[in-house]
Amino acid sequence: MSGAENGLLELFDRLCEPFNGSNTIGNSRAFWVGAVVALAITFAYPLFVSAYQAGNTALFLLYGLLALSLSVVWGYAGVLSFGQVVFFGFAGYTFGIVSINFGSTLGTTLAIPVAVLVATAVAGLLGYFMFYGNVSGVFVAIITLVVTLVMQTFMAQTAGDEWTIGEVPLGGFNGMPGIPNLAVGVEGAALTFSGDIFYWLVLSTLVVAYFGLRALVNSRFGYAMVAVREDEDRVEMLGYDIRKVKLGVFTLGGALAGFSGVLYASWGNYIDPSVYSLTFATMPVVWVTVGGRESLLGGLVATVAIEWFRQQLSVTGSEWAMVVVGVLLLTIVLALPEGIIPYVHRKAVGALQQRGFVDPDRPATATEEAAE
Repeated sequence: MSGAENGLLELFDRLCEPFNGSNTIGNSRAFWVGAVVALAITFAYPLFVSAYQAGNTALFLLYGLLALSLSVVWGYAGVLSFGQVVFFGFAGYTFGIVSINFGSTLGTTLAIPVAVLVATAVAGLLGYFMFYGNVSGVFVAIITLVVTLVMQTFMAQTAGDEWTIGEVPLGGFNGMPGIPNLAVGVEGAALTFSGDIFYWLVLSTLVVAYFGLRALVNSRFGYAMVAVREDEDRVEMLGYDIRKVKLGVFTLGGALAGFSGVLYASWGNYIDPSVYSLTFATMPVVWVTVGGRESLLGGLVATVAIEWFRQQLSVTGSEWAMVVVGVLLLTIVLALPEGIIPYVHRKAVGALQQRGFVDPDRPATATEEAAE
């Protein structure tokens, strides 16, 4: 191998280094080469399909952002939350209210950070009362589930004229139509995201979030998150404020879920109380469990696969979609509790190591260490 080729490989390794560590699967050159190829294919996808199909796929990808929000909260900090859809819905409704009331491109642009900040604040407030109130374990799941159901009940009865904010009626079960497409800029100099461009925006956001979370979970704070997940008492004895760690991760998860809600409201130009439904609240848990809750990549892959499958059954008129998903969840919990992606990765690495294709001395991933 020439010096130039060695230099390129070293540069490639340095670029990947911040995203590698024991808390993520896929730290080898082969993984990253595969990731580059996969990204190239997904970015080129709209060039080979209709604008409708690209927009439809964008829905699965924005759900992937919602899955990441739970993956980092539950998979890495050990906080099982059924409330990610609360932040998702708060941001979606806020984006609709602000953007419709302003009725301009600048208003739509301003609605994006406002909506995400509202979702982040709601997550921070809820997390503060839970974690600084010493609520932990299954009680966090119960509280977040109750908050979700309360929001669904409340939003469902907002159909009257008294539930109008500015010029925007909340609409109750009828929902809030007329939400504009996502746009950035001012009148005469704005970029509006729809069709293929919206797909690329969602995909870019998802990629940035994924790599950002990979860097986070492999940082010192990430190791603190995982330590809290494994043994809260021991971490507290070492001098860490576990409440602060949990609150930080929970708030971050709320921000990610909130941006996903903004994308959703813009995607369909509509939002209604079904975003707070029990079915939708449990879907992120299903995605992350099936893909692998201790794997960011697992949640993404499972989300796209499950939502595509559900849609295919729905368009054929089948009512078995949720039954099949439920059976899949039970099968994974009983047979592959680590999730599909970590299991496949562990088996693939083991097979390659036996054949000498992977350096056995490289640092093992968290999944591989757990399997030893």
